[in-house]
Amino acid sequence: MTRKYLDIIDPIHGFIHVQKHELAVIDSPIFQRLRRIKQLSGAHLTYPAAQHARFEHSLGVMHIAGQAGRALLEGGVLHSDDVEVLRLAGLLHDVGHGPFSHLFEQIAGKKLSHEDFGKQIIIHSEIGDILSKNGFDKKIISSIAFGESKRRFVNEIVSGALSADVMDYLQRDGYFTGAEHARVDHRRLTQSMDVYRGRLALEKSALYSFESMMHSRYQMFKAVYFHKTVRAAEVTLLEALRASESEFGFTSLELDKYVELTDEYVLSRIASSESTGLERAKKLVCDYQNRNLPKCVYERIMTGKPDLAKYGTSELRESISEKSGIKSSEIFVDSSVTPSMPLAPSKNESKSVILVENRHGRRHTTELPVSEMPAVSAISGFMNILRVYTHQRYRKKVEIAAESIIGGLE
Repeated sequence: MTRKYLDIIDPIHGFIHVQKHELAVIDSPIFQRLRRIKQLSGAHLTYPAAQHARFEHSLGVMHIAGQAGRALLEGGVLHSDDVEVLRLAGLLHDVGHGPFSHLFEQIAGKKLSHEDFGKQIIIHSEIGDILSKNGFDKKIISSIAFGESKRRFVNEIVSGALSADVMDYLQRDGYFTGAEHARVDHRRLTQSMDVYRGRLALEKSALYSFESMMHSRYQMFKAVYFHKTVRAAEVTLLEALRASESEFGFTSLELDKYVELTDEYVLSRIASSESTGLERAKKLVCDYQNRNLPKCVYERIMTGKPDLAKYGTSELRESISEKSGIKSSEIFVDSSVTPSMPLAPSKNESKSVILVENRHGRRHTTELPVSEMPAVSAISGFMNILRVYTHQRYRKKVEIAAESIIGGLE
């Protein structure tokens, strides 16, 4: 008997079942490209095993989205066809990522996002053709993958505080970095999902699992994503990308050229260039590849979300350069900011969770604000770390200047 699915062995989820139409998407060159884009960009220079890619994360999101979908199918909220669509949306939610994942978007500003390219890929590439050939509406899949479906709760299954995306990346990043902070009971969470007035809800008995996941996320940002050496690698990469943008125009490419970009492709283009205008970019790439990273000489953990427009990182860099007498090109100012609660598909910070409880045969619902969850409210707000980096030989001068300038900021 021929099976209708393929099993892919995954260290996080065990066997991931992949249907024939999903395999056709996965086997496409555009999707295979995700194997060559690291999930955590430069984190492997601090956590050597963090070599995992967007590819396997996307499989994991598909898997967890399917689990959530089947739980809602059993509850009569979704149909079997909806679960298939939900799995495909989860599979494709990161298909538009550029090299070095989110770092690439930082050099492009508002003109470029992986969501925008993801929509183009789903609608206008061979992936869209595969979806259509197999009887799926590619526009509906795109809308769910990027939080634009009219059914709010399906958006929330793919991205948001209670999403398959968060549940997979926390566990996967924790596993490959070796961090002990990523504790997520995704099976308990997905099996406890419900829908109330069009929003994703959770059985009240699973609230502790949600609180645990939010703490895991907070700790992973502190210990891994915002680790000072991880960020040292990433600011080096950012400088190299910015210094080479005028030469290569990586952020201005059309879709057919954009999908050729991967981590190693970009690094090799910069490193092998013979352009005299790219000497600094080439040195930065060389430093990155050889782990010759700048050192953190000043760190300030800032509360809330300060208005950095008053003293942007570029202005701080120039001020520190002037005061220390060290060239600004040898100074790196990094502001690492994230909301302590994940953003909802609407891009606003999640403020509450809807809880469902059955009492004496009747269904009761409560919208519980984050402020009323003691374990979560303690970490609510924005996590913001401002750091100054430079190479060892300039350390003392830059440290004194940074302390003088940044220490007095309100």
